[in-house]
Amino acid sequence: MVQKISAKDARLNLIVPLDLKRKLIKTAVSQGKKVSALVRESIEEKLARVERKHFEEKMREAYLDMGEENLDTVEEFKYVDAENL
Repeated sequence: MVQKISAKDARLNLIVPLDLKRKLIKTAVSQGKKVSALVRESIEEKLARVERKHFEEKMREAYLDMGEENLDTVEEFKYVDAENL
């Protein structure tokens, strides 16, 4: 059986433990999917989680940097309010 691959697709050969292959087949059958579709979805989900984690780490760093900058600004101006009294 020859599958046609579109220009947007690429073939990827994997070596997995036999028990993982059995689990993939069992899960694919129970979900009414092909093993390749299940593997593709799994890879997409994992990559999305990794990208999300990376994004969250970058945002955390940015917020921490902004917080430090805000504290520095507050320190610079802490006596300014007292000048008008």
